[in-house]
Amino acid sequence: MADLHFPRATRAHAERRHALAPHADDAFRDFSKAVFAEGALDTRTKQLIAVAVAHVTQCPWCIEGHVKAAKREGASSEQIMEAIWVAAEMRAGAAFAHSVKALELLEDDATG
Repeated sequence: MADLHFPRATRAHAERRHALAPHADDAFRDFSKAVFAEGALDTRTKQLIAVAVAHVTQCPWCIEGHVKAAKREGASSEQIMEAIWVAAEMRAGAAFAHSVKALELLEDDATG
């Protein structure tokens, strides 16, 4: 999949990132492995959560990686799309909920 806005991450990028900060890079990789390991949540569910979060954070690399990982863990295309719709609702819901701030300002303006 070609993307004109985001460079493709390469092995050279990973090696350079590691060379510049090896301890942090190793710690992050260990953290990631621990987070996505089987636990109270199965690995498929964790990857579906990651797909949703990746869409909310709008990280194209995360979207690509976690959609592929979710498929590897047995998630169906329908489950992945449903996770994306949950993300869309949460993102829209935040704007809806924050409208209270605008309503307060409008009310203050009308009374003030």
